[in-house]
Parts: sequence; C-alpha cells; structure tokens
Amino acid sequence: MKIYQEMAKACGAYHRCVKSGNTEWEAKWKALVQERIDDYFPHGSGFDNGTKIDLEASNDDKLVFTTAFHHMNDGGMYDGWTEHTVTVLPSLGLEFHLKISGRDRNGIKEHISEQFQMALSQEALVAETT
Repeated sequence: MKIYQEMAKACGAYHRCVKSGNTEWEAKWKALVQERIDDYFPHGSGFDNGTKIDLEASNDDKLVFTTAFHHMNDGGMYDGWTEHTVTVLPSLGLEFHLKISGRDRNGIKEHISEQFQMALSQEALVAETT
C-alpha cells in the first residue's frame, strides 16, 4: 500500500471514530497520520516549518496538507516565505493529482510537487493500528 492510500484510509477511519465517539481509536488514527507526516513528508531544506495535515479537511477521497518554503536570495541569505496548501485528489488515469496553492516564487510549486509526489508514492510500512 502506498502512503497516500494509507493516509486516506486513516483519515476516513479517524472521522468515523470522531462521529461514533470512539476516542481511543480516534487518537490512534490521528497518531498514525502524524507518524507518516514525520517520517515521509518534507521538512528542512527550505521546508523549515515542516508539513502539517489539515485533518478536518482530509478524508477517504482527499488529503490536505499545509507547508511553507523559506526562500534564499542569490547571496545565500533567507529573504522570505511562501505558504502553500497541497491538496491530493484521486485520479482515474493516475494514482493521484496534486493541486498546490500559494505564490509560485522562483518556480517553487514544481519543487513542492516533486517532494510530495515522492513522499506520497512510497510504500507504507505495515501500520500497527490496522
């Protein structure tokens, strides 16, 4: 199973637990999602604030992440941030489609897309909660 599949299933399960009041498994699914964020998604190397998931906006059919990129000028000095929302949607022809919001400063959206494609396409380790 790929990371994007595991995370979508976990987000769906999380919401079903919230709806049913199953706080024990709600916490377990939330922890699994956070573990995958920590292990697979961009952090450092410009993604200095890491990646976060919008768990309330994510579900079986959509994953929503927030991230920011810390840009450098030609002199190697940090000179500003761009903030981005990365939305992962299913695709009939491909595994998934990425939609990236925010300013495309220095063509950063292509880099963000590459990083998220790589993270989402990795094979997931067997989850302890499934």
